[in-house]
Amino acid sequence: LKDQFDNLDKHTQWGIDFLEKYAKFVKERIEIEQNYAKQLRNLVKKYCPKRSPKDEEPRFTSCIAFFNILNELNDYAGQREVVAEEMGHRVYGELMRYSHDLKTERKMHLQEGRKAQQYLDMCWKQMDNSKKKFERECREAEKAQQSYERLDNDTNATKADVEKAKQQLNLRTHMADENKNEYAAQLQNFNGEQHKHYYIVIPQIYKQLQEMDERRTIKLSECYKGFADSERKVIPIISKCLEGMILAAKSVDEHRDSQLVIDCFKSGFEPPGDFPFEDYSQNIYRTISDGTISTPKQEGMRIDSKTTVGKAKGKLWLFGKKPKPQSPPLTPTSLYTSSTPNGSQYPIFSIEPVHYCMSDIKTGKPRIPSFRSLKRGYFYLQGPALEDFSHLPPEQRRKKLQQRIDELNRELQKETDQKDALIKMKDVYEKNPQMGDPGSLQPKLTETMSNMDRLRMEIHKNEAWLSEVEGKVAARSDRRHSSDINHLVTQGRESPEGSYTDDANQEVRGPPQQHAHPNEFDDEFEDDDPLPAIGHCKAIYPFDGHNEGTLAMKEGEILYIIEEDKGDGWTRARRHNGEEGYVPTSYIDVTLEKNSKGA
Repeated sequence: LKDQFDNLDKHTQWGIDFLEKYAKFVKERIEIEQNYAKQLRNLVKKYCPKRSPKDEEPRFTSCIAFFNILNELNDYAGQREVVAEEMGHRVYGELMRYSHDLKTERKMHLQEGRKAQQYLDMCWKQMDNSKKKFERECREAEKAQQSYERLDNDTNATKADVEKAKQQLNLRTHMADENKNEYAAQLQNFNGEQHKHYYIVIPQIYKQLQEMDERRTIKLSECYKGFADSERKVIPIISKCLEGMILAAKSVDEHRDSQLVIDCFKSGFEPPGDFPFEDYSQNIYRTISDGTISTPKQEGMRIDSKTTVGKAKGKLWLFGKKPKPQSPPLTPTSLYTSSTPNGSQYPIFSIEPVHYCMSDIKTGKPRIPSFRSLKRGYFYLQGPALEDFSHLPPEQRRKKLQQRIDELNRELQKETDQKDALIKMKDVYEKNPQMGDPGSLQPKLTETMSNMDRLRMEIHKNEAWLSEVEGKVAARSDRRHSSDINHLVTQGRESPEGSYTDDANQEVRGPPQQHAHPNEFDDEFEDDDPLPAIGHCKAIYPFDGHNEGTLAMKEGEILYIIEEDKGDGWTRARRHNGEEGYVPTSYIDVTLEKNSKGA
């Protein structure tokens, strides 16, 4: 049994070692999950776009899908961190605490077993000592008996010697009897303690060790389950992340991306026209048709072949030579073809193109600056940007101007709201002087009005530029439609909108169309319709509302919010019955509805 106690000692120690070994395994798995999540986050951060201006934001569906996949991957990394955290809290931490408690309990049970064994050994030693003492006293008593019998049989021994030997015999016999009784008592006590040790104490200790080892096994089973549950809990979220990646892949639209490329690089320029027919056989047909009416006009308006060729070569679109500003080309209607009876064609000039050319020379209209930067790459990336975006192609210029007009309108609306708030605050101060000085708001009000005037001028100016661009685009569309119908008409000269000069500061600008009227902004303040509710509020404290323009309310009353606090500490509210007024912002709990600003 003593050997079995040692075996149990070794087995329980092995169980604790195995528990700690599994805890170490879980710890290493947690580190792997943490490093994996960290590497995934670093990967997402590496390939995620940095904050860029609005114009440079990715718009292609393939790019947006990739960034959505990165977001889903970032969420996936977060779930790996959740797995690591759950394992660390539910498995590893629990194992370490239980291992510490298990060591303490095992140590206590083993100490109890050793104490019981030591007590039994002590009882055995006491019994063995009493036995040896009894045995020694018995031998002494036998020696005394033999000495007494020898003296008693010896005739020469004196009576005193015999009496002394008898007394010694009685003494030894008495001591042997006492040691006998003590030995019997010790033996009985040892037998009782030994029975108690092997039938009560040790089995109880073994049972406690057995229960401890079973609990360790159960704890390992629970940790195995928790280890798997930590992974299983995040599977639905991970599945959603993977589904999001699949949806992002399905959202890629090649046609939309192509349309974005077209919209981004669409210039609005007119394609180059057909090369004019250069008839070098005019002299031949002039001799044949000297009696025709058109002969004098042909002689008077004969075109130099060198000049015509030079102008034709100068019309090689944007990458070729540009026409000279001092020699304006002929209009597209200046040259017509006519057929002779034998099928040949020769030019017939009219008087209208001459008037057109003369008026063009007299007026000296400026022309659109050339886009020489096309030779060096994207023209809208070259050179400094102009205020009217005239360095951009017409279509891109129209988009930029429209974006700027929208931004200016938003800024104007903000300034308008601020002006309304200042006016209302001023009225409140005038009615309640104790709340503030109305004159202190005048500088801010003047500044706001000045900003509004400046914004309106900017809007008016940009709308004029936008009208100019839209007019040119419409004119080009009309010309393209006309050229499709009359495809035999040669183009000797482009329209003033499509002409180019070397001077980058010259551009034809027609009269701006008046889109903004002077009374347009004043009408905004004459709307008698009730303002829409943008949220609701709950009164935290009661408010009497004695002053004019204020609204009384009770604690806990629900009101509609029709205008936010503009910084003066007052919020405009409305009851269910339609009564409106201002209430202190600090007295209410405001809840604004989503998308209320647009309404």
